[in-house]
Amino acid sequence: MIPRYTRPEMGRIWSDENRFRQWLEVEQTTAEVQAELGLIPAEAARAIRARGGFSLERIQAVEAEVKHDVIAFTTAVAERVGPEARWLHYGLTSNDVIDTGQALQLRAAAELLMKEQQALGEVLARQAREYRHTPMVGRTHGMHAEPITLGLKFALWYSENVRNQRRLRAAAEDLRVGKLSGAVGTYAHMAPEVESKVCERLGLRPAAISNQVIQRDRHAAWLCALAVCGASIEKIATEIRHLQRSEVGEAEEFFSAQQKGSSAMPHKRNPITAEQLCGLARLLRGYAQSALENVALWHERDISHSSVERVILPDSAILLDTMLAKTASLLEKLVVYPDRMRQNLEQSRGLIFSGQLLLELAAAGVSREDAYRWVQRHAQESQRSGHDLRGLIENDPEIRSRVKPQTLASAFDLRRQLRHADAIVERALAEIP
Repeated sequence: MIPRYTRPEMGRIWSDENRFRQWLEVEQTTAEVQAELGLIPAEAARAIRARGGFSLERIQAVEAEVKHDVIAFTTAVAERVGPEARWLHYGLTSNDVIDTGQALQLRAAAELLMKEQQALGEVLARQAREYRHTPMVGRTHGMHAEPITLGLKFALWYSENVRNQRRLRAAAEDLRVGKLSGAVGTYAHMAPEVESKVCERLGLRPAAISNQVIQRDRHAAWLCALAVCGASIEKIATEIRHLQRSEVGEAEEFFSAQQKGSSAMPHKRNPITAEQLCGLARLLRGYAQSALENVALWHERDISHSSVERVILPDSAILLDTMLAKTASLLEKLVVYPDRMRQNLEQSRGLIFSGQLLLELAAAGVSREDAYRWVQRHAQESQRSGHDLRGLIENDPEIRSRVKPQTLASAFDLRRQLRHADAIVERALAEIP
């Protein structure tokens, strides 16, 4: 059953109709290659291509009786092909068709996901440039640290998205393999030449070696790549949730005119999309764990992985597709409050410049230990008294005797702190997926 949050294009890839359509393409292409090699009659291959088809209702009806989906599929197709159907599925085992057909589905899903990743990257790049000069406080351990810009956050996320695109592409390429090696991978009933030709026509590579199945380390790597993408999205969503907190108020999700945030509290405007994204990322991680447990199968194959994959492969692709689209929309329409960012910057009364003060004192000949102690003493006094750090520093005769007034002024210059923002953003955005 396709989840309700499925977007149409991805949903079609994982529909029962398309799954059986890919199986049919594997069967038809195999028959054509076999006919060219003189292994089956040419008229049989033509009949399988021309008349091969199925109805979902008929497959489901047969499966209800035989309890085997591939047999139900081949039975439904054979009924349409006619007498030549004795050459259908000739020399193949079920997983030759299932795994090779599934590789076609995974390839299509990967192409769609990479398109969505690219779209997200474009949003991140635009926002990085838009807000590269929008100052805000940087936070470490949840505490005010030093100034940054909002554009730097977006550029950081862009760079991570680039790495995720590379990971996804590599995992997808590793999955772009088919197999027609038979029941235990020995090609007992069909030569490797057939497999090579069929895979080439389907746009796949033949697995270098297989048993009854394509080895599931490939699928595990794919699910892990999807889970990392989800973790990156969760990272972005978590930051948005923090920025939207009432005490912070620096940015928030777009809230439409008719939208409601709470059934009990009319004032509420909650970060619901960001919270949804964080929850969905947990599912992706769970699916990755299931995929890792699918790697170990008994001997040449058992079916303990099969029931799991019927859920995790379509659902993970559908989940990430939805998450990527939601994240792009969230960030594209993000409401930003630069004035609140400035207020929060100033809330520390200059404490965010303590690091530069430390360096100026050290450069003036003060030992690092003494410099640290002096700045920390005034910083703590600022926190206790509510006085600005700059005023406390400028009224300290020992510091005044060591550091020129213009040097102290420069230490509290926000533009100096952020002078490399343009270069950092452009370097990040120069990365190629």
